[in-house]
Formats: sequence, C-alpha cells, structure tokens
Amino acid sequence: MSHLQDSDKKKQLNCCVLTVSDTRNVANDRSGLTIRTKLETAGHAIFETWICQDDKEEIQSIVEEWLRNPDVHAIITTGGTGIGFRDITIETVTPYFTKTLDGFGELFRFLSYTEDVGSKALLSRATAGVVNNKALFALPGSVKAVELAMDKLIVPELHHIVHELTKHLAD
Repeated sequence: MSHLQDSDKKKQLNCCVLTVSDTRNVANDRSGLTIRTKLETAGHAIFETWICQDDKEEIQSIVEEWLRNPDVHAIITTGGTGIGFRDITIETVTPYFTKTLDGFGELFRFLSYTEDVGSKALLSRATAGVVNNKALFALPGSVKAVELAMDKLIVPELHHIVHELTKHLAD
C-alpha cells in the first residue's frame, strides 16, 4: 500500500532526456525514444530532449541548464555508462549528486544479470542520484537496458522519488 496521495500519483512530472553518443542522431536514437515513450505513456511530460557527443563539457552544459530549471523534476540520460574509453557520462554527472541512490544501480545490475545479460551485467555503471531536489538517472545506451530500467525501476518509482525530494518544499 502506497503512502502517496492519489493526486501525487497522478501528478504529471516534467522530465528531460539526454542521449550521450558519438553515433546517435534523431533518426536512430531508439533508446532516447524508448525513454520518452515510456514516460509519456505513464502520463509524464517531456520537458526537453537532447542528443550530444561523449563530451564532458557538452554533457555538463545541458545537465546544468536542466538542473537550474525549477520546472524540471527528473533527468534521464542514456549512453556513455560502459567501460569504454569514450564512456564518460558517469564521471560527468556523479559529481553533481548531493545524494546517491545506490539501490538503483544495484537493482539494475541484479535485474540485468537475472533477466538478460548474465555476468556481463558487472560492466554496467548505471547509477542514479539526487541534485537540487531532482532525480538524475544515468542509463546504458542499449534499448533492452533502457526498457528494463524504465519498466522495472524508474516508471514504477518516479512519483515516489519526486514526492520524497519535494515534500519539504510544500511546507
């Protein structure tokens, strides 16, 4: 039984989606599209969406703009979370975290291990944290990983997370 009021469960949240990739564009960004579709299906609004290169300054510029905006509730990135040389999303976004949601990465890797990829799940550095009363999720770039994270973790808990982050603002 949830402790959230029905009005909290139905509140439309404003979400931003950032695809980090040297190879994705509007025509082939299936992971970003999957995130947006799942959020919209859950009744949320896409506040803004971007595709950028695996470039620290570019990622920082976009994320910082969204973090400053009081109308944004959550930011979800996809891509750049692996162990490759160009995978820098984690190093770029985690310094912003005021709190880390350790359970997100742990559960994501567990679900990946048991439902799909087996021991290759240990290569994922997917993470989530809190910045300026906003939730920030950093997901891998694969569509299957995005579907797993969105269906099993983010969409079911997003209202609760945002409620916990913002309930003190209503006081």
